[in-house]
Amino acid sequence: MKTKREDDESEEKNELKRQKLFNHSSSPPLAIDNPLLPLASYDDDDDDDEEDDYEEKRQKNGRGKVFYEDEDEDEDEEELSKEMRNRMIEVRRDCPYLDTVNRQVLDFDFEKFCSVSLSNLNVYACLVCGKYFQGRGRKSHAYTHSLEAGHHVYINLETEKVYCLPDGYEISDPSLDDIRHVLYPRFSEEQVVQLDKNKQWSRALDGSDYLPGMVGLNNIKETDFVNVTIQSLMRVTPLRNFFLIPENYQNCKSPLVHRFGELTRKIWHARNFKGQGELEVVKESSNAVVETCRMPFLMLGLDLPPPPLFKDVMEKNIIPQVPLFNILKKFDGESVTEVVRPSIARMRYRVTRLPQYLILHMRRFTKNNFFVEKNPTLVNFPVKNLELKDYIPLPTAKDNEKLRSKYDLIANFVHDGKPGEGSYRVFVQRKSEELWYEMQDLHVAETLPQMVALSEAYMQIYEQQQ
Repeated sequence: MKTKREDDESEEKNELKRQKLFNHSSSPPLAIDNPLLPLASYDDDDDDDEEDDYEEKRQKNGRGKVFYEDEDEDEDEEELSKEMRNRMIEVRRDCPYLDTVNRQVLDFDFEKFCSVSLSNLNVYACLVCGKYFQGRGRKSHAYTHSLEAGHHVYINLETEKVYCLPDGYEISDPSLDDIRHVLYPRFSEEQVVQLDKNKQWSRALDGSDYLPGMVGLNNIKETDFVNVTIQSLMRVTPLRNFFLIPENYQNCKSPLVHRFGELTRKIWHARNFKGQGELEVVKESSNAVVETCRMPFLMLGLDLPPPPLFKDVMEKNIIPQVPLFNILKKFDGESVTEVVRPSIARMRYRVTRLPQYLILHMRRFTKNNFFVEKNPTLVNFPVKNLELKDYIPLPTAKDNEKLRSKYDLIANFVHDGKPGEGSYRVFVQRKSEELWYEMQDLHVAETLPQMVALSEAYMQIYEQQQ
């Protein structure tokens, strides 16, 4: 049994609690003297609800991370803040460090990765030493490099903007335009049309003279076969012109297409430092069934005669020679070629439509059960005016059209040495001067047309005369 005194004390306590609650709910918000301080909430119930939501979301996530519904809004705010920061960057023309730019060490042909973090995001090139670094913020590798090495001028490899670090302002100076052109070469349609008419030499950033289109390529771990292929494709005018203008393939998602376009622009830039034919195939199988079909082709495979088995009186191997027209008879529609794969059959081939660019492949390498052999037979071929109609039957021309059956050589692949151990080089023609150049990796030298025909041709590209 509670005494009367205890009841009075309990009633007084309840009355005090009710008065406190009433004063708390009806009191106006507290005035804050310092406007920089954030507003704080003292509602215990709301805090408890937030803690419960936090624990509940963390348990659902299972990794101790919390995802709120307004994450997208936060990301949008961050992007807007970045845009505002970019707009607030000071642009200056009077940078005192422009004389430290060293154009002789600049090389934009390497992969655009940071030399420290190996990241390809937001990469800058130091215009003093040529190295690549990520970012330009206070904790970035480029910022650190500017303080440690005293190198202050950097170019963004994507936006082509130039900045001074650690000051952080953007440099706007027309003297840097030549570096931007080397980083990202540009061609107009008028310039593309005039490429094959240009006879002028250009000067690279390091002061050396070169011909646009006659630029050597680095040999990276036995990639000479790729280099000669690229150099030959650079002579195919429609293919070259297509890749010189990036807008032609801007919607393509393949990185190989964009890299090849970038390489094409750099090879033909003056500020540096497929047509298909149709083949008719007649197949006669062992059970006397004859099948005839027509199919497009990109290249014609030519079979070389076997080399002699015995040596001459001087104990040296005899290197035979064969005219190109003899091995082209494979496509006259009458010569029979026996094949064993995928099944034994007798094949006859005939060209029914001539392409604008004719690619011939001399099959020098044969593989048996033990090793790969190379056929050293020399093929005698004309450099100009290859007339096909005199050696293989061709389709009749349509009304009001002239049959174009003459071709000129524009590229000649050559393989030197033993199979698997040799090297590749290529002879290419510069159309504006009709001169021939021998190219092997970084080696580029002018040569005579007679030397082109004295090599072990492996693959050739002919262009149709218009």
